[in-house]
Amino acid sequence: MKTDWWKWLAIILLAYVVVGGFLFTVPRLPILNETIRVLHFHVPMWFGMLFLFLASVIHSIRYLSNGNQKHDIISSQLATVGILFGVLGMITGMFWATFTWGEPWSSDPKQNASAIGLLIYFAYFILRGSLQDEQQKARISAVYNIFAFAALIPLLFILPRMTDSLHPGNGGNPGFNAYDLDSNLRMVFYPAVIGWTLLGFWVATIKIRYAFLIQKTDD
Repeated sequence: MKTDWWKWLAIILLAYVVVGGFLFTVPRLPILNETIRVLHFHVPMWFGMLFLFLASVIHSIRYLSNGNQKHDIISSQLATVGILFGVLGMITGMFWATFTWGEPWSSDPKQNASAIGLLIYFAYFILRGSLQDEQQKARISAVYNIFAFAALIPLLFILPRMTDSLHPGNGGNPGFNAYDLDSNLRMVFYPAVIGWTLLGFWVATIKIRYAFLIQKTDD
């Protein structure tokens, strides 16, 4: 029970987020109106994705430093769940864009950059699937994983700020925290970031255990 405290925390936080995200008072902003509630799902999922990818890169580096196969397994499973969160973040973002921008995909620079970032990570799994030798797969995948994360950061946080963008906080468009992320939103948003991130790592631990069992069975 002591080791599972963070899982209980994830359950409590996400229950709170679902209730608060749909029922708590939100600021009445032009165009956004009630759709601002998607903030508690869309953005935290992307935070969770970034934390999962970061943890995946750390294990890739650890594999390259000591050659322990377990780090390759952990890294790949963390990246898998990271991709899932990225796709969910993309879908919720498209839902939000439908009501605020008039269409789910408007070729906004940050939308395009996010799609490119996810495609880079999809290529990571294609690369892994194309290699048969386990050691070669692990080494090349680890190097590629580091490259993918290094490419993702400028794609999400630098390039969109260098051009016009509909996204808050990019291209001269003020961010939410600059003018309207009020106390009501913060009460749900910050727990949402923690809750979704914990859920991502929870799912990843299940996949990692399963992958270890498969490896043990094959051996």
